[in-house]
Amino acid sequence: EHLMFQKTENHEGEYFEPFEKIGGSVNGTTNTDRTNYFERVPKQYLELALWMESDRMESLLDALTQDKLDNQRDVVKNERRQRYENSPYGMVWKYLHEHLYPVGHPYQHTTIGSHEDLTAASLDDVKAFFRQYYVPKNAILTIVGDFERDQALALAKKYFGHLPPGERAPMPALPLPEQKAKHIVEKDEVKLARIHLAWHTPAFFAEGDAAMDVLASVLSSGKTSRLYKPLVYDKKVAKDVNAFQLSRALGSTFVVQATVAPGSTIDELARELVAALHTALATPPTEDEMTRAVNGWRKSFYGRVEGVIERAQMISTYFHHTGHADYIGKDLERYTSLSAADVAAAGKRYLVLDRPLRIDILPETSP
Repeated sequence: EHLMFQKTENHEGEYFEPFEKIGGSVNGTTNTDRTNYFERVPKQYLELALWMESDRMESLLDALTQDKLDNQRDVVKNERRQRYENSPYGMVWKYLHEHLYPVGHPYQHTTIGSHEDLTAASLDDVKAFFRQYYVPKNAILTIVGDFERDQALALAKKYFGHLPPGERAPMPALPLPEQKAKHIVEKDEVKLARIHLAWHTPAFFAEGDAAMDVLASVLSSGKTSRLYKPLVYDKKVAKDVNAFQLSRALGSTFVVQATVAPGSTIDELARELVAALHTALATPPTEDEMTRAVNGWRKSFYGRVEGVIERAQMISTYFHHTGHADYIGKDLERYTSLSAADVAAAGKRYLVLDRPLRIDILPETSP
């Protein structure tokens, strides 16, 4: 991702430079399932954006050097330190990946990789990766904004049509790993201990995925939610509590995390947290809980279509995961069509309370 913003054979300046001159913006992100690159430009500069994107797909490879790789390797290592090693509780995401997934699974390591992996990556490795994945058949081009459709299609064909199509990288078909009980204890430079419980849940857009999203809202969204009220307000064993699902193509992860309140202990919090989960999963959500949870997801949908970048990312995500760019109506329906019984059944099926991955993050000063 970082190397994609370097000079190409046809463009000697920094990739950002032409966009800054016209008041545009450019960036990129990577997650476990995809890397995306995006530009926001005044509408009269659509051709510039398409040329810049096609040029780096076509001519970046021959311009890559060992010096560029070494420079960006150091940048990524520093980014890893900021996000993981030097961020409170940041290393928990490394532990989650390592202990939830077996060796060889694509999710068994973090997206950014380890320092050892970053050091080991050679220029030949980078070029081989580029040749496999950075080809038209493995890319999705999404244009959102005020433009003429026929003109945009003609420009896309002009700049991408002559490139060798390559092959679409196959997506491995892997079953959800077996849920196993594990208890991991690690220390960090934090003042308060924090507990994390994690379970495997259905893949992004699969049956049960939306129900687990709604369950997360029922459990921890708001001060009267099923975990916040008993743990934070009533018994005061937790300073905060949060439930959320990380939805991904090969299987999702449901996480419940809670920070120990001053005066309590992590073992006390663990007991009360599991007890609160037992109680929460024993009865379906009420009509009011369902309404609030679904409306929260409805609001997030509308927020994601307000800006051109957000809309483009949503469309690309839909096409990448479902093969349908116009999936928004069906996606929203995944939530609005859910019943309380659907949510309760999914919770009981996937949150096996005697088999979570439990990760405790303790202060460095803990015995």
